[in-house]
Amino acid sequence: MRAIIGLGNPGPEYAKTRHNLGFRALDRLADRWQTKLSRRAFLSLVGEAQWRGEKMLLAQPQTYMNRSGEAVARIRDFYHLDLDALIVIHDDLDLPFGRVRMKRGGGGAGGNRGIVSLIEMLGSKDFLRIKIGIGRPPGRHDPANFVVQPFTPQEEAFIVPTLDRVLDAVEVLLSDGIEKAMAVVHASEPLPTDEKSEDKKAG
Repeated sequence: MRAIIGLGNPGPEYAKTRHNLGFRALDRLADRWQTKLSRRAFLSLVGEAQWRGEKMLLAQPQTYMNRSGEAVARIRDFYHLDLDALIVIHDDLDLPFGRVRMKRGGGGAGGNRGIVSLIEMLGSKDFLRIKIGIGRPPGRHDPANFVVQPFTPQEEAFIVPTLDRVLDAVEVLLSDGIEKAMAVVHASEPLPTDEKSEDKKAG
């Protein structure tokens, strides 16, 4: 069994904010796998699914972001999961908007207090993370305020295809491993506008 965990903040006021991309990814994954996140357990909203004969637990911690580790630790302890059975999806300030990266262990929290909480409660960084870039706020705007603001309409138009790339990566990860999943993410990643312009000039 594996647990796929999306990080975010509970409540309708946070549903469309930058910090809730993990929740939104889990909602779309539940739809794709024809299950519902409807049961409350482990301080989380959870659902169960099957992927190619393997049991999957989908979870959205309901503790608020900065205490996400409490919920994830309960899941790990109840199911006696190794850290490599945990897949965590979250937003990342240090990645440009719309970029997706996968990482196991090491590195910082990318400005995400949920990841800080997971590292503290699990006692390790050795869980797999799927990071969705939201970029840094312009100028000297407070990142803590930035992450709980909704996306602009222009940004929102790119969210669904970005989340679909995340779900494709999850499925490749489960069936073929992290290296092939990373290749899928990078191959399908759209070029930034300036790079597209340069390509057109070069052609």
